[in-house]
Amino acid sequence: MVAEGGTRATEGSAAGARGWGLHVRVRVPLDAIDLDVDWRPERDHVAILGPSGSGKSTLLRALAGLEPRAEGRVSFGDEVWLDSDSGIDMPAWERRVGWVPQDALLFPHLSLRENLAYAGAGQSEVERMAESLFLTELLDRRPRFLSGGERQRVALGRALLSAPRLLLLDEPFSALDRPLRGEVGSMVREFARDSGTPIVLVSHDEHDAELLADERWVLVAGVLTADGGTPV
Repeated sequence: MVAEGGTRATEGSAAGARGWGLHVRVRVPLDAIDLDVDWRPERDHVAILGPSGSGKSTLLRALAGLEPRAEGRVSFGDEVWLDSDSGIDMPAWERRVGWVPQDALLFPHLSLRENLAYAGAGQSEVERMAESLFLTELLDRRPRFLSGGERQRVALGRALLSAPRLLLLDEPFSALDRPLRGEVGSMVREFARDSGTPIVLVSHDEHDAELLADERWVLVAGVLTADGGTPV
């Protein structure tokens, strides 16, 4: 999780109708390919699909401020998060994004309850989130006693409770079965709509995009293409 504070927007999905101000022009050298994109999504719930190794996770890390190899420019609204030419690289904690990586990255010494509360959420908020994610009976367990799907849901809940300005989701439902994936996905979409929080989802699964996204892109070998369109 990156975000640890912030206030939630109150205008819901209206942001998508007028553009929400994310512009990404970055290049990241990778082992086999270079990620090289100039991207400005229009809708506020966006999915990037593509095979493993195409640069999807790297792009999310660049947005989160966690990819030191990234060069170029990233802006969000009126803020410049990265501008290599000007020496600007806003640290991750100042960007206040909710980042959910593939491996969850929970604090192993903290209980599920403490992990959810890490960004400062009150106990009532934590308990409501646990109920929404079907985790209530597990609140006092530590991560090593959780399944992969349970850890994934804790990471997701922790990000939502941080009041993020932007949600960055990296294969967030990969360890969930289809029925649970649908329920959790619906909850995340409702949260994002009600709070006005934009989403960038990366996945290789079309079903994830159907659950959360209003706009879809495809990333293959470092090249980002509008779904059914041309490279950008």
